[in-house]
Amino acid sequence: MVSIKQLASVTSPLEAGLIILGSTLSVDDVSFRIVEVEAYGGEKDGPWPDPAAHSYRGRTPRNRVMFERAGLLYVYRSYGMHFCMNISYGPAGVAGGVLLRAAEVEAGHDVVSGRRSPDRPPRDWARGPGNLGSAAGITLADNGADVFDRDSRIRLDLSESDNWVAGPRVGVSSAAEIPWRLWIPDSPAVSAYRRSPRAPALS
Repeated sequence: MVSIKQLASVTSPLEAGLIILGSTLSVDDVSFRIVEVEAYGGEKDGPWPDPAAHSYRGRTPRNRVMFERAGLLYVYRSYGMHFCMNISYGPAGVAGGVLLRAAEVEAGHDVVSGRRSPDRPPRDWARGPGNLGSAAGITLADNGADVFDRDSRIRLDLSESDNWVAGPRVGVSSAAEIPWRLWIPDSPAVSAYRRSPRAPALS
């Protein structure tokens, strides 16, 4: 059985991503199976320096949750309109986060259909981090939520997946080649890979 202690004592961002991939995210009466994640490291002087991470240049009011104990929800707004979710990992004081990129809706289909377009196929409801945030009804007010608190409206039940693939992360201009994007290959909800036009050209 995977536990939060393992998430707090990981030795790499990749390990943290593998712990979260395949887990169940519950938000009120809606639940999702996480089928795609991206792992991010931390500050440049930390054990997992990652220029693509929000925490790379140090702690700020925006990214403070990434520096706190494992199992907290780090929510940020993307492109001024989407809310994206990350799970903090590692020991307190060391930054790290796993971005939840895509999920399959397991329960609460009627609720999610009302939040997303009912004309979209269910596989697209939570496909991509912004869509997942919308499908789950996440806002900035959820930043810092403890996803392992049974009384929280946002809960994560860890369950590792034995079937996974790794590849480069989506849309980042720095450290674009690091294979810290993980996904379950047989899931139709996995998002398409798009390399950032700002990333260095492949040689």
